[in-house]
Amino acid sequence: MSNRKGFTLIELLIVVVIIGILAAIAVPKFAATKEKAFLGTLKSDLRNLATAQESYFYEYNTYYNGGIPNAGFLYNPSRDVTVTMVEATIAGWAGSATHTGAPGRTCAVFYGSATAVAPATAEGVVACQ
Repeated sequence: MSNRKGFTLIELLIVVVIIGILAAIAVPKFAATKEKAFLGTLKSDLRNLATAQESYFYEYNTYYNGGIPNAGFLYNPSRDVTVTMVEATIAGWAGSATHTGAPGRTCAVFYGSATAVAPATAEGVVACQ
Protein backbone atom coordinates (compact mmCIF):
# COMPACT_ATOMS: atom_id res chain seq x y z
CA MET A 1 0.00 0.00 0.00
CA SER A 2 1.24 3.41 -0.90
CA ASN A 3 0.78 6.31 1.53
CA ARG A 4 -1.36 8.98 -0.19
CA LYS A 5 -1.87 12.38 1.35
CA GLY A 6 -4.50 14.93 0.31
CA PHE A 7 -8.19 15.70 0.46
CA THR A 8 -10.89 13.37 -0.74
CA LEU A 9 -13.44 14.46 -3.29
CA ILE A 10 -16.16 14.55 -0.62
CA GLU A 11 -14.14 16.87 1.62
CA LEU A 12 -13.52 19.26 -1.27
CA LEU A 13 -17.21 19.18 -2.22
CA ILE A 14 -18.24 20.07 1.35
CA VAL A 15 -15.87 23.06 1.37
CA VAL A 16 -17.28 24.31 -1.96
CA VAL A 17 -20.86 23.99 -0.66
CA ILE A 18 -20.00 25.93 2.51
CA ILE A 19 -18.38 28.72 0.48
CA GLY A 20 -21.48 28.85 -1.74
CA ILE A 21 -23.77 29.20 1.26
CA LEU A 22 -21.65 32.01 2.72
CA ALA A 23 -21.65 33.83 -0.64
CA ALA A 24 -25.44 33.50 -0.91
CA ILE A 25 -25.78 35.19 2.47
CA ALA A 26 -23.23 37.95 1.83
CA VAL A 27 -24.29 39.17 -1.64
CA PRO A 28 -27.77 40.51 -0.69
CA LYS A 29 -26.32 42.24 2.38
CA PHE A 30 -23.71 43.90 0.18
CA ALA A 31 -26.38 45.16 -2.25
CA ALA A 32 -28.43 46.64 0.60
CA THR A 33 -25.34 48.36 1.99
CA LYS A 34 -24.59 49.90 -1.40
CA GLU A 35 -28.11 51.35 -1.64
CA LYS A 36 -27.80 52.83 1.85
CA ALA A 37 -24.54 54.46 0.77
CA PHE A 38 -26.22 55.95 -2.32
CA LEU A 39 -29.05 57.37 -0.18
CA GLY A 40 -26.48 58.81 2.21
CA THR A 41 -24.82 60.54 -0.73
CA LEU A 42 -28.18 62.01 -1.81
CA LYS A 43 -28.91 63.31 1.68
CA SER A 44 -25.44 64.83 1.97
CA ASP A 45 -25.75 66.52 -1.42
CA LEU A 46 -29.10 68.08 -0.47
CA ARG A 47 -27.65 69.38 2.80
CA ASN A 48 -24.76 70.89 0.85
CA LEU A 49 -27.31 72.42 -1.53
CA ALA A 50 -29.01 74.08 1.46
CA THR A 51 -25.71 75.63 2.49
CA ALA A 52 -25.04 76.85 -1.05
CA GLN A 53 -28.57 78.29 -1.30
CA GLU A 54 -28.13 80.27 1.91
CA SER A 55 -24.81 81.59 0.67
CA TYR A 56 -26.42 82.58 -2.64
CA PHE A 57 -29.32 84.26 -0.81
CA TYR A 58 -26.90 86.26 1.32
CA GLU A 59 -25.20 87.59 -1.80
CA TYR A 60 -28.17 88.11 -4.17
CA ASN A 61 -31.18 88.40 -1.82
CA THR A 62 -32.98 85.56 -3.61
CA TYR A 63 -32.53 81.80 -3.90
CA TYR A 64 -30.88 80.22 -6.94
CA ASN A 65 -33.27 78.70 -9.47
CA GLY A 66 -31.45 77.20 -12.41
CA GLY A 67 -29.51 74.26 -13.72
CA ILE A 68 -27.00 72.44 -11.59
CA PRO A 69 -24.03 72.55 -11.93
CA ASN A 70 -23.64 76.19 -12.93
CA ALA A 71 -20.58 78.43 -12.83
CA GLY A 72 -22.60 81.20 -11.16
CA PHE A 73 -23.75 78.92 -8.33
CA LEU A 74 -21.02 77.51 -6.09
CA TYR A 75 -22.35 73.98 -5.74
CA ASN A 76 -21.50 70.72 -7.50
CA PRO A 77 -23.28 67.44 -6.69
CA SER A 78 -21.44 64.17 -6.20
CA ARG A 79 -20.66 61.87 -9.12
CA ASP A 80 -23.75 60.05 -10.49
CA VAL A 81 -26.11 62.38 -8.57
CA THR A 82 -28.62 64.59 -10.38
CA VAL A 83 -29.95 67.55 -8.38
CA THR A 84 -32.99 69.44 -9.66
CA MET A 85 -34.21 72.79 -8.42
CA VAL A 86 -38.00 72.44 -8.37
CA GLU A 87 -38.83 75.93 -7.13
CA ALA A 88 -36.93 78.97 -5.88
CA THR A 89 -38.16 82.44 -4.99
CA ILE A 90 -37.17 85.11 -2.51
CA ALA A 91 -39.33 83.33 0.07
CA GLY A 92 -38.01 79.76 -0.21
CA TRP A 93 -36.80 76.91 -2.39
CA ALA A 94 -37.32 73.21 -3.05
CA GLY A 95 -35.06 70.64 -4.65
CA SER A 96 -34.77 66.92 -5.28
CA ALA A 97 -31.95 64.49 -6.02
CA THR A 98 -31.57 61.08 -7.67
CA HIS A 99 -28.64 58.68 -8.00
CA THR A 100 -27.94 56.41 -10.98
CA GLY A 101 -26.97 53.61 -8.59
CA ALA A 102 -30.37 53.70 -6.83
CA PRO A 103 -32.99 53.78 -9.59
CA GLY A 104 -36.47 54.70 -8.43
CA ARG A 105 -35.19 56.32 -5.24
CA THR A 106 -35.55 60.08 -4.77
CA CYS A 107 -34.65 62.44 -1.93
CA ALA A 108 -36.08 65.93 -1.53
CA VAL A 109 -36.01 68.98 0.73
CA PHE A 110 -37.75 72.35 0.87
CA TYR A 111 -37.31 75.59 2.81
CA GLY A 112 -39.48 78.61 3.45
CA SER A 113 -42.74 79.00 1.59
CA ALA A 114 -41.77 76.69 -1.28
CA THR A 115 -44.16 73.89 -2.14
CA ALA A 116 -43.20 70.60 -0.51
CA VAL A 117 -41.70 68.09 -2.93
CA ALA A 118 -42.51 64.43 -2.28
CA PRO A 119 -41.24 62.67 -0.23
CA ALA A 120 -40.31 65.74 1.89
CA THR A 121 -43.03 66.69 4.36
CA ALA A 122 -41.27 68.87 6.92
CA GLU A 123 -39.37 72.07 6.15
CA GLY A 124 -35.60 71.64 6.16
CA VAL A 125 -35.71 67.86 6.63
CA VAL A 126 -34.26 65.73 3.84
CA ALA A 127 -36.59 62.81 3.12
CA CYS A 128 -36.09 59.83 0.80
CA GLN A 129 -38.40 57.28 -0.76
